[in-house]
Amino acid sequence: MIEKYKTLFFVKSSLISLYLALTIPIPFISLDKFKIPSTILFVLGLYLIINITSDYVETSNKKISYKTTFISEFLGKKTWEISWKDIKLIKSLPTSQGSKVYYFNTVQGDNFLVPQRLENFEKFLFIVSENTGIDISEISYISPLWTYKLLTLLSVFMLIGELFAFLN
Repeated sequence: MIEKYKTLFFVKSSLISLYLALTIPIPFISLDKFKIPSTILFVLGLYLIINITSDYVETSNKKISYKTTFISEFLGKKTWEISWKDIKLIKSLPTSQGSKVYYFNTVQGDNFLVPQRLENFEKFLFIVSENTGIDISEISYISPLWTYKLLTLLSVFMLIGELFAFLN
């Protein structure tokens, strides 16, 4: 059975709301001759942010796949697919912020980043463990979920402040 795991809602919402908070004033405060180009660039940027946060993971009985959009591929993210039997181990590396990232290490010696910002992450980890036999007890989200929620909340407050300033 194929299961699909999308990017975590709070990750998407934090990135999109931050983009909006930082860029929505630009078309309104730009000079008259730049209003149309800045509006077009704003809409294009919003499309890009929504597009690059639409990557997802698919699992089946035989393999795991990371699927990206055309724009994500163009910007350097790669689609990949690994057979469960080819995963030798999951190795961890520390980040500069003090958390850990994890990589699927294959029998061929390739490394693929374990997606850590997925909806139903616990179920995803269970499927990984069930199909590989690897202990996943130490794997968690790369950042605590409250950080994404806080960023979304702060971005919404920025948007409200911008709206209030614009109306007054």
